[in-house]
Amino acid sequence: MANNRIQVICKNNRQTIQVPIGTTLQEALLLLQVKAQSPIIGALVNNKPACLSKGLYNHKTIEFIEQNTTIGKRIYVRSLVFLIYKAIEDTFPQARFRVEYAISNGYYCTIQINQERISLDQLKTIKERAQQIVNEDLPFELFYQPRQQTIEHFDQKKKHGVSNLLKHRKSYYTYHYRLGELDDFYADALVPSTKYLSTFDICPYFDGFLLRVPKKTDHTQLEEITQQRKTYEIYKEHVNWCNLIGINNISDLNSLPKEHRSTLIKVSEALHEKKIAKIAEQIAENKNIRIVLIAGPSSSGKTTTSKRLSVQLAASGIRPRTLSLDNYYLTHDKTPLDEFGELDFESLYALDLPLLNQQLGQLIAGETVTPPIFNFKTEQREWGKPMQLKENEILVIEGIHGLNPELTASISDELKFKVYASALTALSLNDHNWISASDTRLLRRIIRDYKYRNYPADKTIDRWPSVRRGEDKWIFPYQENADAMFNSSLLFELASIKRQAEPILNEVPEDSDSYPEARRLLHLLEFVVAIPYGEIPQTSLLREFLGGSGFHY
Repeated sequence: MANNRIQVICKNNRQTIQVPIGTTLQEALLLLQVKAQSPIIGALVNNKPACLSKGLYNHKTIEFIEQNTTIGKRIYVRSLVFLIYKAIEDTFPQARFRVEYAISNGYYCTIQINQERISLDQLKTIKERAQQIVNEDLPFELFYQPRQQTIEHFDQKKKHGVSNLLKHRKSYYTYHYRLGELDDFYADALVPSTKYLSTFDICPYFDGFLLRVPKKTDHTQLEEITQQRKTYEIYKEHVNWCNLIGINNISDLNSLPKEHRSTLIKVSEALHEKKIAKIAEQIAENKNIRIVLIAGPSSSGKTTTSKRLSVQLAASGIRPRTLSLDNYYLTHDKTPLDEFGELDFESLYALDLPLLNQQLGQLIAGETVTPPIFNFKTEQREWGKPMQLKENEILVIEGIHGLNPELTASISDELKFKVYASALTALSLNDHNWISASDTRLLRRIIRDYKYRNYPADKTIDRWPSVRRGEDKWIFPYQENADAMFNSSLLFELASIKRQAEPILNEVPEDSDSYPEARRLLHLLEFVVAIPYGEIPQTSLLREFLGGSGFHY
């Protein structure tokens, strides 16, 4: 660091420059003249997310983050939540603002005064104040100090949601943000100032409000609202149950005495079994149903759900027969390609739809068929044992495309019952830091891939964006077609998978492209107090990922 200057390597344009010690990322951005398709709102410094206001004091490798990236969207939404919180505190300081979950291309939230939803006139006042704050271009100030000092600071301000969250972290130092005179905690980087947040809206949505955010493809336009009533009702039911037992945030779970945690596991598992039994009753009551289709995104627990549902169907006097969609894969020379020229195994058309529909029709008619078996080692089709569907038997088919009408287009709808399974967690870090349902599923998949497929975490993380694109295209548009929805999340889930997930994530090297995501997941788990998973029953859906299941996979 001769002459008090440091070296900065920029990955965006592959430039290397020398800058004075203390130069901020925003100043470095101007010097580097990085070209971008959307606003640059943050950076990765040595592969760790940072605010643009951060100063540089040692040699660094930098990658500036655009708003239209996955990391960029998180930074934008996180900052937008603080903006709305500030607007509410300025206009109705007695109101409680809580962000619950992502839905309908936005984020469902509640704004209540004395546990009553605010009026439309009050909402208008909040939006007007938020726009004023954007125009004022207020900075998001970052403070870094001893954790205990931060806890005391928020306790004095009676912001116990933050202090309770931080009490269970083991780090000596922590950080928080300030906007104007308002302090709050957010789990990672924010935009430099409010002028970056010009595109937003908040509008009524069922019993609460929907925080609308910019499109990934055009940061000047808002995402379109898609009505997801069934999904909302499942979330609402889970939120109401969380309220009933008094566990809404991670700190609530962390603070549970040992004996109460044991009870929570038993009650949560009983709730799962009750929901599955109810779905089985719906199926048993309709004598026309011959096929049950179970769909859902990656690592949503479809396989265990199908096995537990089969048990409940058998208890109702119905013999379940299983048929795997994986065996209907086309050989790779016939598999469609994605937009990157890679084999697209997420596509509906990677399956032999004509053969599937032909054999389903024959089975329903009482004929005998010989289903295929796809050999994933040789990538060739083989043939299994002859199969016939008797009068008291039902086909249970599990796969990501189960709710897509085109999958079983030749089969009458009155013969089918469609189940959608997904991990729709309603547990949050605190009121302003929600936990993404996709994070829960990714952690499940990282553990499963590591244990059963010998995949390191970085390989699973690298693959995840492609999986998510497939879900957006082939699964989520059809989820409202479900006759029944099953929420596979469990309140104690993060606490039980923490001990398996952390060592796997810690294997990802800092120079890996997957490191920022691995670090973010580790950061999430820092807030969670681990619990032993010995009390989790063998029939639990979590055993599909943690191991020790009583079911054969």
